[in-house]
Parts: sequence; C-alpha cells; structure tokens
Amino acid sequence: MKLKADRATLIKALAHVQSVVERRNTIPILANVMIAVKDGKLTLTATDMEIAIVEDVPATSIRNGACTAPAATLYEIVRKLPDGAEVELDHPGGDAQLSLRAGRYDTKLVVLPVEDFPAMTAGNLPHRFSLGAQTLRSLIDRTKFAISTEETRYYLNGIYLHHAETDDTPVLRAVATDGHRLARVEEPLPEGAASMPGVIIPRKTVNELRKLLDEVTGNVEIALSDTRIQFHADQMLLTSKLIDGTFPEYERVIPRGNDKVLRVGKKDFADAVARVAAISSERSRPVKLSLARDLLTLSAASPEQGTASEELDADRVKYDAGPLEIGFQARYLNDITDQIPEQVEFRFSDGSAPTVVQDAADASALYVLMPMRV
Repeated sequence: MKLKADRATLIKALAHVQSVVERRNTIPILANVMIAVKDGKLTLTATDMEIAIVEDVPATSIRNGACTAPAATLYEIVRKLPDGAEVELDHPGGDAQLSLRAGRYDTKLVVLPVEDFPAMTAGNLPHRFSLGAQTLRSLIDRTKFAISTEETRYYLNGIYLHHAETDDTPVLRAVATDGHRLARVEEPLPEGAASMPGVIIPRKTVNELRKLLDEVTGNVEIALSDTRIQFHADQMLLTSKLIDGTFPEYERVIPRGNDKVLRVGKKDFADAVARVAAISSERSRPVKLSLARDLLTLSAASPEQGTASEELDADRVKYDAGPLEIGFQARYLNDITDQIPEQVEFRFSDGSAPTVVQDAADASALYVLMPMRV
C-alpha cells in the first residue's frame, strides 16, 4: 500500500475516526485504524465493537493495499505536521512497519495484521429515511444534556428516537431523561419513518454523531433495525449498536395540569441564575425561585460563603398567579434555558411538583424539571 494525501484532508478524517477508538482496551487491534487504498480512494475505518466509523478521503494511490496503525499516534503525528504538507504513507506488506513521510520528516509505525481487524456488520436495516443535518443537530442538541450517566439504569444512557403523534400529527420524537430532568423534542415525521421501531441510541454514538454533523450541510441518510442504526452523510458512514432495553413510559411524568405560568427573558433569567449560584461552589446547590405578581426573586445560600439574591420585576417578568416558592439545581436550570433562544415559559403546579419548561415561541421542545427542597 502506498499513497499520498493532503495533510488538511487527512487530519480531518483522522480526527473523526480516532475519537471512536477506545484508549483503554484489552484488544490491541481496537486501538488501530485500518487504512485501505484502492484506485484513488483512501478509506479509514475504526471501531470499538459498539460503534464503527468509515470515512473516504481523496488521495493519490500509488499502490493498492491495506494495513492498520495506532489511531491516536497517527493522528498526533499528522496534527503536528505543518499546514500544506503532503503526507506519504507507504506499507510494503506483511509485518513491515508503516512509513510516514512529509517533507524531511520520516517516521515508522508498528502495524497489526489487517486480518485481525474486526468487521462490524450492520446486517439488514429495513427502516430508512433522511433528515437534514440541521434538523438532526437540533434534535441532538436539545436532548443530549438530559442523557443519564448512571450505568445501572443503562436504558437511560441514550436518546430514545421513535415515531409518535401530537394533536393527531405524526412526528419524529427524541427523548432523554436522567430521572431529574426530561427533554422531549419533535420534528415532522420524515417519509419512511412511520414504521420504525422505537430505538435507544447510546450516549457515545450521540456524541460522535454530533461531532460529524458540524461538517455536514446536506441530508443524513438513516437506516435502522431493532439492534443497529446507521448514519450516512457525505463521505462518512457511522454504524452503531443500539441499547437493548425498554425506555420508560415517559409521558406519565409530564404534568398536564400546571396552571401557574411564568414568562421571562432567557438571557435575564440565565444571567441572574449564574450570579446568585456563584455564592456556592457546590454544583448541586439549589437556587430558589420566589414568585409574586410580575416579580421573580432568585436566591441561593451557602453555609460557608453567605447568601445572594436578585429580583426580576415586571419589565422582565410576566406572572399573574398566586405566590409560589420552588427550588431547582442551578446547573439543571441552565442546561434547559441554554436550549431556548429568547423567551422561557415555566408552568408550575406547586413548590414540590415537577415543572414544565418550554420555549414560549416554539412548542416543538418540552422539558420537565424536578424541584429540589430549599
């Protein structure tokens, strides 16, 4: 195998594939990227046996062939080469080392046999549809912060993607929850998705896909079965196993009768939360919201540091229900308001019941936040 490729093109693809590789594993070949060149096309492949990414890169092929090389090391070497460098990769075959040259720089990397590199097959993927890259980015960005990191409840360690109906209109719905907050986001149901099963896309897959989407402008082709999902965009193909579990009946935790409504500007609210929460270094310290007619008082207290409070009055707040006091973890408040561009709408029942949070101008996303005792 021998090829030449532009450093800028190669580094972008290596950045994608090396982030899938698990640094700490007991199977040495999984730390490697497979490099295959055939008739003017370089293909890079990496997998951790749960996710596999394949990316094609333009290259000048001098001799067809394939080898594997340490993904992280190869990425670091290419990253540190000067801009505009032309990279030559040369592997004569067998157990010989992979030679990398760029200008006067020359290094050799130990390879492992291509035959040992695992092939992660997608199998039959009967359900197929496409989403715009921007739409898929929005679904992920507005839900992924609520994915649970608690491994014992593994079925919450991802985004639940499924077909649903809102007001008799079919939608594609993404849901994530960690038990403290819930995010539910909807988009119009794309053609071909009506028969899809509900699937839980793992957290690592969500994160890797989100990185790739930053460089995609067109559509993303999605294919899935009960056990696998595949995303195809431009020259990239990401295949992942799905979480084998049952997502909880999340609709049961969404309050229906919350009738105390607060509307407040996102920036005013988020800035005030940040200022009062600064009194404590504890991330879980609650911020108390005290509500009266067209008045919101935010406050926080720390036994070690002191207290802080801030008022938002009628110029910035609209609230015409009865007095209410309720507390939330500051970070959870910020995670949700970060998804809302301008006007935030809170719907309360009382000081101990779950609260519904929405964008006052866009009903496609709904958030539920559990209160804290203050």
